[in-house]
Amino acid sequence: MSRAFARIRANRRSTGSTARANFRANADGSRADRRPLTEPPGVRQPTSTPRSRSAAGSYHDVVTATLPTTPAPAPGRAARFVRRLPLPSEAVLRRLAVASLVTQAGIIVTGGAVRLTDSGLGCPDWPHCTAGSLAATPEMGMHGAIEFGNRLLTFVVGAVAFAMLVAVLRTFTSDRPRRDLLVLSAALLGFVPAQAVIGGITVWSDLNPWVVMCHFLVSTVLVGAATVLVRRTQRPLGAVPARVGLPWLERLGLLTLVVTAVAVYLGAVVTGSGPHAGDPDSKRTGLDVAVVTQVHADSVLLLIGISIGLYFTSRAVGSPGRAARAAAVLIAVELGQGLIGLMQYRLELPELLVGLHMLGAALMVMAATDAWYATRWLPSRRPG
Repeated sequence: MSRAFARIRANRRSTGSTARANFRANADGSRADRRPLTEPPGVRQPTSTPRSRSAAGSYHDVVTATLPTTPAPAPGRAARFVRRLPLPSEAVLRRLAVASLVTQAGIIVTGGAVRLTDSGLGCPDWPHCTAGSLAATPEMGMHGAIEFGNRLLTFVVGAVAFAMLVAVLRTFTSDRPRRDLLVLSAALLGFVPAQAVIGGITVWSDLNPWVVMCHFLVSTVLVGAATVLVRRTQRPLGAVPARVGLPWLERLGLLTLVVTAVAVYLGAVVTGSGPHAGDPDSKRTGLDVAVVTQVHADSVLLLIGISIGLYFTSRAVGSPGRAARAAAVLIAVELGQGLIGLMQYRLELPELLVGLHMLGAALMVMAATDAWYATRWLPSRRPG
């Protein structure tokens, strides 16, 4: 009896193990036949005799090998030209930025010289200097030479701005791209032809005072942009410095910059209403010179007061960064500019003092922009 029971148990164990083995084999076969939904047509995993990972590779390796590859587009001529240039150092970028600032301010002074010598229409046409000639002719005399020389300086400004932009673009192919300089560099170069067109409109309009003012004010904006560019190039490897972290001090710096812009605009209105039109026959604004001069003087006094407030506020909070020092420089420039303005008014607008006053306007824009910048960012620290 016991032997019969033993045979029955052995038969049950063999039958159960065989069924389990068949079930596992069927399950493995169904998995092998199953394909992922994302598998491309014509590519299947092996269903028998599984291979090792090193011999067959992964599924992604098989798919990648079957997909066509698109070759990268060849770089254009401009890109190849930029890549051939040597990589500019941080010092080169700073020098180019300073050169941009100097040329932008210098074109204001030379433009003022054109007006003060009555050479605004020395070249009576644009883009030609005169009918049939791009350059000034000997018959046009000194006025033609001065106006044409000022036009040639536009190419100097453009060349410096172009060199600055190319240098910035060259850094994009290195491990230290200066993206923080791109917009300002492109703007400085882009406004060169725009300013040339505005200059041409001033000639076509026979030196309309409002167009001449626009020409001058755009130059002052570019001086402010170049000032920020110079400060950004002083950041080591483009690292963004820490913020000052005082919003109300930053707002006071911004207010100083806005009032500076208003004072410069009113100064341009005074010049557009005075005797130095650029040509004896050019029209003036028609505004009362005494009234607009008084309004301009009041704006300068307001600016000096706000700048003094910015200085002492910066000192009261511990002179964060360069804020107090930049405000002090701005006050010094404003006092010098105010003294020149008072002297030229008392002496009935001599040409030399008017020219110095225009240079002072450019310096005041630089100082106000730098003071505003100093209320936003702490000085950059160089590594090591």
